[in-house]
Order: sequence, then C-alpha cells, then structure tokens
Amino acid sequence: MSLVNVLRNKKNTTQSFWQMIHLDLPLLFGILLLIGIGLSILYSSSNQNLNVIQQQGSRIGLALIVMLIFAQIPPIVYQRWAVWIYSIGVIFLIAVLLFGHIGKGAERWLNLGFMRFQPSELMKLAIPLFLAAQLHKIHLPLTFQSILFSFAIIIVPVLLTAKQPDLGTAILLLLAGGSILFLAGLSARLILLCISFVAVLTPAIWYFMHDYQKQRVLIFLNPERQPLGTGYHIIQSKIAIGSGGLFGKGWLNGTQSHLHFLPEHSTDFIFAVCGEEFGFIGNCFIITIFMMIILRGLYITVNAQDTFTRLLAGGLTLTFFFSFFINMGMVTGILPVVGLPLPLISYGGSSIVTLMASFGMLMSIQTHRKLLTT
Repeated sequence: MSLVNVLRNKKNTTQSFWQMIHLDLPLLFGILLLIGIGLSILYSSSNQNLNVIQQQGSRIGLALIVMLIFAQIPPIVYQRWAVWIYSIGVIFLIAVLLFGHIGKGAERWLNLGFMRFQPSELMKLAIPLFLAAQLHKIHLPLTFQSILFSFAIIIVPVLLTAKQPDLGTAILLLLAGGSILFLAGLSARLILLCISFVAVLTPAIWYFMHDYQKQRVLIFLNPERQPLGTGYHIIQSKIAIGSGGLFGKGWLNGTQSHLHFLPEHSTDFIFAVCGEEFGFIGNCFIITIFMMIILRGLYITVNAQDTFTRLLAGGLTLTFFFSFFINMGMVTGILPVVGLPLPLISYGGSSIVTLMASFGMLMSIQTHRKLLTT
C-alpha cells in the first residue's frame, strides 16, 4: 500500500471518529481556542483569582457536556420540539415577571432552588428554532401572512424581555428573529419599511424607556457629559484599550482592571482588558478567531440539506455574530452600552450554556447531513 493511500485511510478514520460522536472538528477547534484565551484573560482580569477560574471552568465543563448532548440529537427532532421549546420559554419569561429574582435592579432570573435560570437565554435558541420550523412548513417565498405571524413570534418574547428590563438581550432576540426572516428572503423593500416604521416609533420607544436606558443613549452621544457618572464606564474602557497600544502591556500587566478603574472588567467590559494587555494585535487575533467560527457556521448553513436546517444554522450563526459585535461595539464606544457579555470570554453561566447548546445544534446539522449523504 502506498504512502498516499495510508494517509488517506488515516484521514478517513479520523473523520469517521468525529462524525461518529457528531462533533464538527473545525468548529470545535475554534470554540476551544476561544475558551482557552478567555480563561487566561479572565484569570488576569480577576486579579489571578483561582476561585473565579474554577467556577468558570465548571460552567464551561457543563456547557461542553450540553454541546455534546445537543450534537447527538438529529435536526428532525429539533423541528418537532420547536413549538414546545418556544412555548416553555415564553411561559418562563412570564414567570420571571411574576416571581423573578431581582439582581442589579432587574428581574431576569428564576430561582429553581438548586440554580438560578435566565429564561431570556433560552429564547436565543427558541426563536430561531420555532421560526425555522414554521417557515419550513409553509414553504418559501414569504407571504404577507407568514411575515405577520413571524413578527408576532418575535415580538412577544422581545417585549417580555424588555419589560424585565433587559434591553440588551431584547435587542439580540429581535436580531435573532430578524436574521431568520432575512435568510428566508425578506425583500429589501420590506426591510426598509421596517426600519422606517421603527424610526417613526422612536419617540414612543424613548417615552417607555427607563431613565437609565435613556442615560446610556445620551452618554453614547457624549460620554464626557457625565465623566464620573454614567459616562465613567465607556471613558475608562476607551482609556484601557488606548493604553494597550499596538502590542499591549502584557498578560497580567493591565492597570485599569487590576486597580479597579474599569467597571465590570470580568463580564461586559472584558474586551477592554484584552485591548490593554494584548493591544491592537491581540484584539485582531481574537476577532479573527470569532470570524473563523462565523465562517464555519456559514459553511454549515450553505451545505445544510433543507429549509429548516439552513434557516436554523444561519440564524444561530448570525445571533452569535451579533452577540460579540454588539459587545465589542459598546466597549469601543461605537454602540450604546446595553449589558451583553462577550461570548465564550466573559464570566457567566447561563449565556455560555445557551451558546454551547447552539453550537451543538450546528454540529448536529453538519454531522447528520454527512450521514445522510454517505
């Protein structure tokens, strides 16, 4: 047997192993690489607190198990479960408003005794899942009735989440649902009509916003108007990123986070810690890894076998893109502060479990597609 045949057989054996356990190796590599970088940054931003790393490590371990489990489930099962997952999510959101645990001025968690659960995170999966399943049934192109139905599916959890109040997650849910409609072929005219409709409703939206949300918009337009108040976060974030320069101050050498000038340096503003310690080059490297994951998700989307899996894979991929784009945008000052974590890097529990579940769905779509075509 020639050397070429030996190498080919070895490659096929490796591919068969990963396909057998329903894991997509390129996607898994990008995820693990980002998780490793995130733990190193979190170790620095937490002032080398091993307890924080252990807690985050246990959450990541749980999230990886969830990803593995979700990857084993065939896409057809997700299609059957879609309506139930969405309905349970909406019921949980209503329960949050009635019995929710208050944290940092908002009711976002349900206390289940052994854990606290954030139902709005579940809706990041439920909305794309339900929309993809429904649009698959009615077939494309979109009709006026299907658009109205889809809008109702999106707006109910968005309003319930905004009521908590959690404007950042509500915006992300709106984008997640909008991504499905965009991928389903929503015309440019209707997109412009929706944008115009939102613009017309801006005064009403402003009226119903909470005072702190209005302040965030005003601070976005002029952070220096309250340098020691609501503008403090973004000013310190810009200082941290700018002080990193091209190559950064080095790992564990950041001052803004270690001296507690930078608020929320382990959660929402951890990207500023990256900029201070690793500089412009380090941030570009991290963004490159994010884009590698996005490109793999789009590859899975393009090669999906039916409307349901294409819409679901594309919706989950774009939701991930919006998650890190909004976080990086608010940390660098090009978007208002809305309180979204940086995926796979920020300290947190519910968000990373939900995110890894979405990656599990992507892997299921990819690996089960291969099984059907062999």
